[in-house]
Amino acid sequence: MPEHQPIRADGSVTFLPHRLNRQPVVVRGLTADELWICCGLSGAIGLLVGLPLAWLLSTIALIPTLIVLGIVAGIFVGGGMLRRQKRGRPDTWLYRQLQWAISTRYPLLAGWVGADGLIARTGLWTVRRCAA
Repeated sequence: MPEHQPIRADGSVTFLPHRLNRQPVVVRGLTADELWICCGLSGAIGLLVGLPLAWLLSTIALIPTLIVLGIVAGIFVGGGMLRRQKRGRPDTWLYRQLQWAISTRYPLLAGWVGADGLIARTGLWTVRRCAA
């Protein structure tokens, strides 16, 4: 190993690159987890739109067609929107925003999504300094 990297007694290197644990971007600025969420939600919307249309027009082929179209539209529209929202923010910003939104709107689900550990204090912050 090079001499400029500090090595612990057990032989491991103390320095790890900043981006080592970051999820890679897969499509349109979305990571793999975000892509699965986007595909799942947009596919469900396509299913909800396709079921009544397939029933009204008496053709079952509309259901998978609208699911695929919903996923494609969801990736392009949702990916662009998420990319704009995430720009310049930390990697975990989206997940903390989702946790916070779930914990404030649906408090019973807060423990299930891990939002019970979030600090949700409202009020003024003071530094408790006084002029002497």
